[in-house]
Amino acid sequence: MDLPKLAIAALGGTVSMQARHAGEGVIPTVSGESLLALVPELTNMARVTVETLGLMPSASLNFEFLLSVLSWANYQVEQGAVGVVITQGTDTLEETAAFFDYLWNHDAPLVLTGAMRSAGQVGADGPANLLDASRVALAKNSRRRGVQVVMGAEIHHGTTVRKTDSLALQAFSSPMVGPSGMLLEGTVHYLREPPRRNPLPLPQQTSQEIALLESTLSADSLLLENILELGYDGLVIAGFGAGHVSDQWADAVEKIAKKIPVIIATRTGSGPTAQSSYGFIGSEMDLIRRGALMAGFLCPRKARILLWLLVGGGRQDDLGVFLAQD
Repeated sequence: MDLPKLAIAALGGTVSMQARHAGEGVIPTVSGESLLALVPELTNMARVTVETLGLMPSASLNFEFLLSVLSWANYQVEQGAVGVVITQGTDTLEETAAFFDYLWNHDAPLVLTGAMRSAGQVGADGPANLLDASRVALAKNSRRRGVQVVMGAEIHHGTTVRKTDSLALQAFSSPMVGPSGMLLEGTVHYLREPPRRNPLPLPQQTSQEIALLESTLSADSLLLENILELGYDGLVIAGFGAGHVSDQWADAVEKIAKKIPVIIATRTGSGPTAQSSYGFIGSEMDLIRRGALMAGFLCPRKARILLWLLVGGGRQDDLGVFLAQD
């Protein structure tokens, strides 16, 4: 029997972390090859290619490095891989999942996973997550679904998944919509049809900077008022409630929106921004009149990534179309 080809890349993160000495904190030390050795079942499921592309905490990943990982993943599919798995840290997993999903233009699945318990910890979840992620990547019903995150036997789509707990084993969820699927007795089951996708071309430049600020009670506007002078190319605000800011911030937003794109998202963690419910100064209706765009269901962090990619491709004028899709 000719086994399908599966490509796995290791970037680091908790799944690769161990303590060098007792009493010390864990650090990335375990390679992709060593992770694969912990899951011998995979050799009976696929012809596996594994590479260690990095050993770093996910907080230290950046867009340019992720573009190089994407190039590696594209090459694996071109060489016949039916699916690609990437292991990384969970701190930024929700953001890298969105980044890749906006750019992934293959029918073959790209699956991200990690671990909440380090490699040397009793009950480490990394091997089970890697096995589940590989099952998802190899499943025929995973095709044309873009980027998925697999953690704790749940499957979440890259644009909806969030890390909603700092340390719990079940740290990931998709607010409002729930998981897109799950693994039951080693079989991949999806709960809904594949989402409509409109992948972006690779950005033509990577030097653009997008600011992300959060509205807070009685916040000053010093940083906000200096966004243009600081050289930012776009701004995302995590607003109160359904996408609101103070009257002082509203005046600053109007000036900024005349020069660069401004997106207003909600800081609440669940639910969309409004469009036509509130009319006070700083409300969503007021901010729209001042030139800002509302993020809808898109969280502030993913909105920043979308804006970075659009500005990098010279497509910031299409921002409203992509926000309407999300």
